[in-house]
Amino acid sequence: MTDTVIDAALSAENAAHRRAMPATRLLDGGMLYADVVLLEQAILAGDHWDVAAERLGEHRLELAECALGSGHGVTARQQFRAAAAAFVFAQMAINSDTDRKRELYDRFGAAVAAVAAAATVVPSSIRKVELPFAGSSLVGWHVQPTGTPVGTVVVFGGQSGWGATYLRYADALAERGMATILAEGPGQGETRLRHGIYLDVDVADAYGHFVRYATEQAGGPVGVWGNSVGGLFAALTAARNPAVRACCVNGSFAAPRLLPFRTFTEQAAAMLGTTDEAAITANFARLRFDPGTESIRCPLLVLHGGADPLVTMEDQQPFLDGATGGDVALRVWDDGEHTLYNHADERNDVVADWFADRLSLSEGNTHHAF
Repeated sequence: MTDTVIDAALSAENAAHRRAMPATRLLDGGMLYADVVLLEQAILAGDHWDVAAERLGEHRLELAECALGSGHGVTARQQFRAAAAAFVFAQMAINSDTDRKRELYDRFGAAVAAVAAAATVVPSSIRKVELPFAGSSLVGWHVQPTGTPVGTVVVFGGQSGWGATYLRYADALAERGMATILAEGPGQGETRLRHGIYLDVDVADAYGHFVRYATEQAGGPVGVWGNSVGGLFAALTAARNPAVRACCVNGSFAAPRLLPFRTFTEQAAAMLGTTDEAAITANFARLRFDPGTESIRCPLLVLHGGADPLVTMEDQQPFLDGATGGDVALRVWDDGEHTLYNHADERNDVVADWFADRLSLSEGNTHHAF
């Protein structure tokens, strides 16, 4: 293969990564703006995405350790978070469960663990949890605000964004007195990569384990917030688990299907543990949210981006049709990207306020209009 052909293939590969991980998504996932710029420069210069992002993560680790050595715990915590973001987007460039992907995801997890240990006086604390399930373990991160939380929200993603990728969501919830479980469910994160739990199990039951943990450990009411196809998982969990007191669906299909994108197909295959497209399609059919048979009785908030290239409003309408509790809201950003990457701060404020009102209401407080 000639250098010209290799360069063209790498350029096409990096272009695909840029489409899947635009700057808005990188920032939403916690990457610093300076690193977004440096990553862009590196891939335009011909570096592989995962190598360039890993290098950024290593640099942030060096800065974090230097800050720790100088007794600057808060700065170290911020640098460890930046490192975690770089590592998570490095592994996201690899769809199949290779040793390289596992290595990068382990580095992401180690950086998150370092966040937990970096400073003793912080707005919130974080610790890793592992819950027994199906003869193995579900993994998550428990973020606790200062003081007794008014409730807990279980937050999770879909095919490629998992667990502590959503630390900024937890920040917004903690600022309003709520704890967060950043869950890695079936087919996601370490739950899949290290514990071998795929998307062929009872998904609502699996997320129900996180709900039960939140109820037992933190007390108070529990909500679920699912992003991308994780919104489907949130809706199914809310419909089948009466302990869920509020549910947010952010940019999801009610009836998932294979999309005509190689990345989407490869990620769906990795979640299920098979490349058999018939099996993937059958599993998607099994997971469909049918408002004729499923009912969401708790408060429901559905978020939609009008510029989402993957999910249409029609894809999300069944969630609204299946809401029977009376407290139902739809929020649309006309220019919103998938899961509203480009309105991340406003999205987090809107949803965190909404959960604070609903979970406080569960405890008998006054309801605030949305």
